Amino acid sequence: MSSSKHSGAHATKTNVARLLENAGIPFSTIEYEVDESDLSGMKIAEQLGKEPEGIFKTLVMKGEKNGYFVCCLPVCDELDLKKVAKAFGDKKCDLIPMKELKDLTGYIRGGCSPIGMKKKFPTLIDETAILFDEIYVNAGIRGTMVALSPTALVDFVDAKLADLVKDQH
Repeated sequence: MSSSKHSGAHATKTNVARLLENAGIPFSTIEYEVDESDLSGMKIAEQLGKEPEGIFKTLVMKGEKNGYFVCCLPVCDELDLKKVAKAFGDKKCDLIPMKELKDLTGYIRGGCSPIGMKKKFPTLIDETAILFDEIYVNAGIRGTMVALSPTALVDFVDAKLADLVKDQH
């Protein structure tokens, strides 16, 4: 993986890409078509021909006592709020209202990345990330993802690995 490999002739260099380059973290970018009617990660995984388990969505949460934090989990999984609250050391937590996302993070829905938010928030990444050589997270804009080593992401955003998803039973 090179730090500037881009797919597509019009690859956009995002702030996320600049931050990773400046930190010397190997990554690649991959672009996809944005479908405003379906911003789901499953649609993106299908379009990219990648396993949905290796494509991670970024959700911004607010804990009852401990404030804001970030969760990254596979697009095919659903967040388990009880597990997340416990992993964050809080009693209860919930997703922030969509209207607060841009002011809080600098990102819009469908373009939120755990890298390069306006402020550094505590971050939890689902423990399954380490099963992959590389995972995909949003590059900070709709239509572009970055692929990087999960351990590099964990180290770069100072995240903790935790079980964040609802059991499939």
